[in-house]
Amino acid sequence: MKKLALAALAGLLSLPVLAHDYSVGPLNVGHPYSRAMPASSPTAAVFMTISNSGGADRLLAASTPQAARAELHQHINDNGVMRMREVAGGIALPAGGTVTLAPGGLHVMLLQVPKQAVSGDRFPLQLQFEKAGKVTVEVKVESGMAPVHPAGH
Repeated sequence: MKKLALAALAGLLSLPVLAHDYSVGPLNVGHPYSRAMPASSPTAAVFMTISNSGGADRLLAASTPQAARAELHQHINDNGVMRMREVAGGIALPAGGTVTLAPGGLHVMLLQVPKQAVSGDRFPLQLQFEKAGKVTVEVKVESGMAPVHPAGH
C-alpha cells in the first residue's frame, strides 16, 4: 500500500504544471491562454482570470508581438445578435474580487495576427493596469478551435 502511494505521488510530481500564474501588486493573473485558430484567421483571443486582493483597479490595455493590436473586448447582445465590442475605459477589477476573461465574455482580442500560433506555442502578453502597473505574462496556446466570431465583429 505504501509503495502504491509513493508511486502515485511520484507520478503526480512528474506531470507538467498546468496552471501558470503571475502577480503584480495585489493582482494575480491566472492561466492566460489562447485557443488554436485556423492559419488564415486574422484574429485570436486571450483569456485568463484576474484576482484582486487589494483596492479597486482596472485593466487598461494589453500588447503583444503576436498581433499588430490588442484590444479589451466583451460580447454584447445587440437586439438578439451577439457581437464583440471594445470595452470603453478598460475592465474594472473590484476590490477583493475576481474577474474572468473567458470565451463568450470579456477577453483580450488580438487583431491583425500575421501568423497564428498553434497548440503548444507560447507568446508574451503585456498587461497594463491603472494602479498595479505593468506585468508580462506568457500565454499558452491550447488545442480546440475557438468558436467562430459572430457577425458584426
